[in-house]
Amino acid sequence: MNISIIGTGLIGGSMALKLKQKGLASKIIGIDKNEEHLKEAKSLGIIDDYLPFEEGVKNADLIIVAIPVDAARIILPNILDLLNDKQTIMDVGSTKDGIVKAIKNHPNRFRYVATHPMWGTENSGPAAAMADAFTGRAAVICNQEESAEDAVELVQRVYDALEMNLLYMNSEDHDIHTAYISHISHITSYALANTVLEKEKEEDTIFQLASSGFSSTVRLAKSHPEMWVPIFRQNKENVLDVLNEHISQLRKFKSALEKENYEYLEELILKANKIRGILK
Repeated sequence: MNISIIGTGLIGGSMALKLKQKGLASKIIGIDKNEEHLKEAKSLGIIDDYLPFEEGVKNADLIIVAIPVDAARIILPNILDLLNDKQTIMDVGSTKDGIVKAIKNHPNRFRYVATHPMWGTENSGPAAAMADAFTGRAAVICNQEESAEDAVELVQRVYDALEMNLLYMNSEDHDIHTAYISHISHITSYALANTVLEKEKEEDTIFQLASSGFSSTVRLAKSHPEMWVPIFRQNKENVLDVLNEHISQLRKFKSALEKENYEYLEELILKANKIRGILK
């Protein structure tokens, strides 16, 4: 099977490596507006060749869209315009509802499967790709009833080859849940990094005193804005909802300290400890 991957960075590159390793792809074609990424991906053995957009789409059995969600929303109708009824397209964006609605009435909508593999790091580019990155993690397929049965089956085979655990939900629910467990984590990390940078002017001190806890908490703050600003834009209402709750929780901690109410502070921490029963 020929697979074209639009976006040869972290996610697309990692998928390409694993799909080649598992023998699901006989040839992987790269499509990317960043020519340096294409050259690097080919030199690293991530892709076999790279082609212009239209040629790359037409010569693939499966097209994987692995670019920022705003760009995916724009490019999907153009890809669907080129497809025949034997080709399948899937995207891997962190938001789903806006993308699904953007192509809802396209005559080739049934060839598209909306998905989200739940993995990522703060790194980017082809050199960051890892073949076993997805193993054991969750992947979501959204609105499967709107996609052709054979298209969904092919995407299921892809995620089986990536060794991921599949979940199914509608696009609206997906965006709510990811706001809670992913998007708010990034905003919190960015805010904490900015707090420390604002209050601690000695960069050497940050480096010397940074514990593993601090480093893991602000790791996401290294993530690039070209990926995350579109995610926040497309999932704005859900992100604002959870952000308001997060601010409310921070105010509780602030109030407990201001009033020297350490019993309440302990209650807040013990309540937070319940997450252990969920995340083991």
